[in-house]
Amino acid sequence: MNTDIVDFREFYNSRLGRRARNKIAMALSAIWMTTGKERLMGFGYTLPYLDRFRAEADQTIAFMPARQGAVAWPRHEPCAVSLVFDEELPLSDGSIDRALMVHSLEFTENPEETLKEIWRVLSPNGRIMIVVPHRRGLWSRFEHTPFGAGQPYSKGQLTSLLRATNFTPIRQSEALFFPPSERAAILQSSPFWERMGRRFWPIFSGVLIIEAQKKLYQGIPVAVRNSRRVFVPVLSPQPSTLGRGHDRAGRINTDDGD
Repeated sequence: MNTDIVDFREFYNSRLGRRARNKIAMALSAIWMTTGKERLMGFGYTLPYLDRFRAEADQTIAFMPARQGAVAWPRHEPCAVSLVFDEELPLSDGSIDRALMVHSLEFTENPEETLKEIWRVLSPNGRIMIVVPHRRGLWSRFEHTPFGAGQPYSKGQLTSLLRATNFTPIRQSEALFFPPSERAAILQSSPFWERMGRRFWPIFSGVLIIEAQKKLYQGIPVAVRNSRRVFVPVLSPQPSTLGRGHDRAGRINTDDGD
């Protein structure tokens, strides 16, 4: 299932989407430890959550993957959104203090390379917060929400991926224990489902939320990363062909054929 910007907007404008946003935002707030004014980057479709945290940030930008599309944000203010490739962020090294990934990691072509690129742009004490569909949860089994698309993760898979890309997991949370239903009775009882789920069946949450810190002091094999995308200008000069009277080495051919 391909999910783009239109699907995300329609979901978060629905009753179910608004309830899901509130539950995830509450879980994020429970482990979101601020250290003063920070440079915050959202990656994926993070707009429903950036509004909650950007008041505490010094600067906030929202990067949206090219395959999903982009929409202007915030309203009535200068646009802070940019369309980017997952593995080629237009930022210098160490320029961001905190990264928030929502509706992102489960859709990337190469999760390791994407996390390595975020590692690059994070400051030495930078942290990343990731929200992904939980493999064991109900939400990953139904395709009428964005959490039913892409690659879901278990806690062990996400932790191993973070450690393989030089991040140290430090905090975790869960959300979306209520069924993904538009029925009024389910939506009204969602607070009860969330309380009971965290207490009795946390391994069946709809999403996993993990905060990790950038790890610096470890030897990393040196490797050249080659981008899969090659940009060729339309009017770039083409190599000229050798004219008559020249051999392959460019020397003048004086042989008259005798």
